[in-house]
Amino acid sequence: MDELFRALPNLLKEKEFEDTEEIREAVAFAAWRRVAGESLSDHTVPFRLFNKHLIIAVADKIWKRHLETLSGQMIFKLNSALGQAIVTFIEFRVDEDTVEAERAKHRKNLMTDEQQREIALEEITPKLRHSADAIKDDNLRYQFLLAAGSCLARKNRLKNKKD
Repeated sequence: MDELFRALPNLLKEKEFEDTEEIREAVAFAAWRRVAGESLSDHTVPFRLFNKHLIIAVADKIWKRHLETLSGQMIFKLNSALGQAIVTFIEFRVDEDTVEAERAKHRKNLMTDEQQREIALEEITPKLRHSADAIKDDNLRYQFLLAAGSCLARKNRLKNKKD
C-alpha cells in the first residue's frame, strides 16, 4: 500500500490523468484518510473535491472548529503526500448522517471479539504455548496467549498487505 501511495504523485503528472476531476478527487480522498489517520477518520469523511476545495463532513461543531484551526497543516500534509497542490482549501461541514453512515460501514467490516480470539489462538505455536505454561495463573496465561496470538496475527496481516 505504501508503494502505491508513493507512486500517486507521478501518476497524477501523467497527461491522461491531468484533467480528470474524478481521479484527483479519489486521490485526495485517499490522501485525506492517510493524513487524518484512524483517530480523525472516525469523525470525518471526505465528501467532495471541487476546484481544489476539499469538502470534509464532520461529526459536530466541535470537530469543525477544531479542524478549521488545523486546516493549514492538513493542506500542507495532503499536498506534500501527493507531490503537488491538489487541495488549496478545506471546508468542514457538519453532517452527522454522512459520518455515522461511514462509521456503520466500518463497524460492519470489523470482526467480532469471538472471531478475533479464534484468529489469535490459531496463531499460537506449540513453542509459545509451552513457554506460557510457566505462567501459573490460568486467566493470566490465557490473556498472555491471546495477546501474543493477536500480535502475531497482526504482524501476518501487515506482511500480507505489503506483498
